[in-house]
Amino acid sequence: MDETRPVPAEERFDTERLLTWLREHLELGGGEVRWARFSGGHANLTYLLAVGPQELVIRRPPLGPVAPGTHDMGREHRVLSVLHQAFPLAPRSLAYCEDASIIGAPFLVAERRHGIAIGRDLPASFVHRRDVAAGIGAMLIDTLAALHRLDTASLGLDTLGRPEGFLTRQLEGWQRRWQAAAEGNSPDAAGLLARLAAAMPRSPGPTLLHNDFKLDNILVDPDDPRQPRAVLDWDMATRGDPLLDLGYLLTYWAEPSDPPAWLEAAAMPTWRPGFLTRAEAAARYAAATGTDIAAIAWYQAFAAFKLAVILQQIFIRYRRGQTTDQRFAHFDRRVAALVAKAASQAARL
Repeated sequence: MDETRPVPAEERFDTERLLTWLREHLELGGGEVRWARFSGGHANLTYLLAVGPQELVIRRPPLGPVAPGTHDMGREHRVLSVLHQAFPLAPRSLAYCEDASIIGAPFLVAERRHGIAIGRDLPASFVHRRDVAAGIGAMLIDTLAALHRLDTASLGLDTLGRPEGFLTRQLEGWQRRWQAAAEGNSPDAAGLLARLAAAMPRSPGPTLLHNDFKLDNILVDPDDPRQPRAVLDWDMATRGDPLLDLGYLLTYWAEPSDPPAWLEAAAMPTWRPGFLTRAEAAARYAAATGTDIAAIAWYQAFAAFKLAVILQQIFIRYRRGQTTDQRFAHFDRRVAALVAKAASQAARL
């Protein structure tokens, strides 16, 4: 998952103009210029720019229109320009450009971190290692808990976001995004949304949120994947209800007894022997942070709906021809499975 591929034709831009901007804002050495796209990721576009031995990461929003408040490179730069001081797994952002004329969209420039990102299954050499599976599960929870324990004021991030009324705005905002991206044949989410609104819990105290925290957004040591090397994709970072992060992570936390459609829609390899169960993972988080997780079922249902919206936004860009990436051709099936998953979880609230 740390692999690169050639930049697709629809994403190409004037690299000389970018290099000129970089030389004006960073110390950029000389040497051969190499340019590639990282293979992972479904929304934001992330590139590797190498100038001689120097490697930089360039991140920009996806092609086509994006929902307000999403894919915010300025927010990601604000967070990553300071977060590394207290949370070393956060790559340092070196510069931010809001001038869309340089590459076609605002972008940030960050340091490169090396490692592998684990997707739907473990690397072959670790598939039967229960100790590795247990260690990865514990690492995920412990890393999230460490993030949520940070003192945001000490980093100058205490004014990030608006924690008051955050959960209500989240539900309303993701409902609007669903309505904007859904088509005539999209699943009906009206009953689900009504139940989520009626059963909305009271939030614990606000913390720094990643808002897309899952295993494939973490680079790990290829020789020992229990050891994290970096946490990536901070464009939705804010301050708010920490159980949103936990509920989202648990939506990916697959178990062997889960329905096949759930596993196809969104799954980490936590169904492998040795991993914590969802209940054990939630309990470990509660012990590490002191947070009351009695309402975690609501957060899991909301997270499944939120993920359905994210995938529907990607799918609609594919349907409209704004991206030709064939990975997105059947995202409509995953969207339907996630809406059904959220509805089944919400029915028990």
